[in-house]
Amino acid sequence: MKTLGQHIRELREHQDLSLREFAKKIGDLSAAFVSDVELGRRFPSDKVLAKMAHVLGVTVEELKSHDPRPPVEEFKQRAATDPSFGFALRRINELTNEQINDLVRKVDQKKKQ
Repeated sequence: MKTLGQHIRELREHQDLSLREFAKKIGDLSAAFVSDVELGRRFPSDKVLAKMAHVLGVTVEELKSHDPRPPVEEFKQRAATDPSFGFALRRINELTNEQINDLVRKVDQKKKQ
């Protein structure tokens, strides 16, 4: 799956926009900032992401679907209202990447049944 930055770059290049042209169309952004976003070194605010989506002709949700960061605020709210969710998150944090991938595969297999 493409990262947010890779997806933005692909959409920008499809419109034949340079970094500078894209930054100018968004407004108040430098080409260096856009480059950092595309390289995954920085993440745009929701406001900037909305402007990027508009210029690129896609929805904000489409761009957010490529954002690898977990929805921290949603996790905090759910953990605050559901102690078992908070417990599960703490347990997951103790697992290796391989163990998490195995768990996800098992869940996906159960969904298919």
